[in-house]
Amino acid sequence: MEGPSLVILREELNAYKGKRIEIASGSSKIDFSKISGKKIKAFRSWGKHFLIELRDVSIRIHFLMFGSYRVNERKNATPRLCLQLENGDELNFYSTAVRLIEDDLDQVYDWSADVMNDEWSERKARKKLKNNPELNVCDALLDQNIFSGVGNIIKNEVLYRIGFTLRTQYKIYHQEN
Repeated sequence: MEGPSLVILREELNAYKGKRIEIASGSSKIDFSKISGKKIKAFRSWGKHFLIELRDVSIRIHFLMFGSYRVNERKNATPRLCLQLENGDELNFYSTAVRLIEDDLDQVYDWSADVMNDEWSERKARKKLKNNPELNVCDALLDQNIFSGVGNIIKNEVLYRIGFTLRTQYKIYHQEN
């Protein structure tokens, strides 16, 4: 999932903000006792990280290549993370990387690098690009420290819009060599 998909997920799950996690389980190797019984403070995203913020700890979910989620339904597979909420609702995450973050998210993440965040800073992105002039356009677009949330779909769209094709790349390469 790229940044835009996580914003849609965040908006979909906002209805569960304030709900208590009664039971946390799954195949992830995390300490489920740290999240069971806690109320959901917020759903956030940074780049390709989906964040469930609780008191004293947050859950970071990365959907990798084939990750998915289900709300109030299950797949015929063991979820990496299953959150059973106080009202009987259930959030299930499959084929994901799950990690707990015990630090303040505002200290962990640079929100100004996230292209889908209101705090995204074009000025800071330009500065990072100027500090890395050797980066190819495609590599710069996928650098999560510069353009957090950009994946192959957005990268390909940007390259198309700026007219960067394999033919262009071929011409540039042969002019330099």
